[in-house]
Amino acid sequence: MAAMMNQPSVYPKSYVGFDSITSQIEKKLVKRGFQFNVICVGQTGLGKSTLINTIFASHLMDSKGRLTPDEPIRSTTEIQAVSHIIEENGVRLRLNIVDTPGYGDLINNERCWDPIVKYIKDQHSAYLRKELTAQRERYLQDTRIHCCLFFIQPSGHALKPIDIVVLKKLSEFVNVVPVIAKSDSLTLEERAAFKERIKEEFAFHNLRMYPYDNEEHDQEEIAMNASIKGILPFAVVGSEKTIVVNGKQVRGRQNRWGVINVEDENHCEFVYLRNFLTRTHLQDLIETTSQIHYESFRAKQLLALKESSAVGGHSSRPISPAADRELSRNSQRMTMNGY
Repeated sequence: MAAMMNQPSVYPKSYVGFDSITSQIEKKLVKRGFQFNVICVGQTGLGKSTLINTIFASHLMDSKGRLTPDEPIRSTTEIQAVSHIIEENGVRLRLNIVDTPGYGDLINNERCWDPIVKYIKDQHSAYLRKELTAQRERYLQDTRIHCCLFFIQPSGHALKPIDIVVLKKLSEFVNVVPVIAKSDSLTLEERAAFKERIKEEFAFHNLRMYPYDNEEHDQEEIAMNASIKGILPFAVVGSEKTIVVNGKQVRGRQNRWGVINVEDENHCEFVYLRNFLTRTHLQDLIETTSQIHYESFRAKQLLALKESSAVGGHSSRPISPAADRELSRNSQRMTMNGY
């Protein structure tokens, strides 16, 4: 493939028509629709549901937080998934949203992240099982998590120990995008200082946040990702309420001292997050999930299968010579990607 790309181009002397392949691909993909799976991780009360509803300009999730004293307190982290089909200008997106109510809400939060990590790994396992069946479906339903929105409490101090532990666990299996929730509770100076401390902790603990460096990126992609890394974590405010400001309707929050316009870049970084998730990196999040996180998981599972078969006295080629070659390629990919 690399040798083919390095060959000089030949230009036909008359119009052939294969340049329409992009429109052919687009037509098929639009007809089939797209799917995006996101998981929200953070304590109750940080506005996870509100932010998702604000990003997609639709009421997709209801808050799972306790609002009355008689509501039971969750004793464990629960996994709750909802699915919606959103259509915009003829493009259909199946959006699967996974919420994690109960995470980090107890006095003893030991291993409260286990259900979240297990859920993400289970989606990889389910996809792998579908791939390895003798008669596969034409289009495999993809429930692998493409993006994890990790909500950081706007304390103004630093990451909590539980945040560091969970970020390490999650970043191994999913694209993690950190956000500072309800950032309007901080002044602009406090917010800037808080973001710098968080970036220092990311570097000190070697926490890999999305987007990742990739030698295949062109200069435009490298510049775009560098600007995003300069913003991370996104300091956001979410609101589904419409407020009239200077005769114009805006989504925001009304306070005694004024209005927080969530789409004003001077007030918060919501617009940067929304554009990042939906307009510039949605497809890359999907591809990175498949090419990095899932491939790493898949290679480890197949290598474990190969080793267990060898230890059990069976053939060291449990599937086929082609599968054995695939194992070798996946091992190389894992090495290149630092796993």
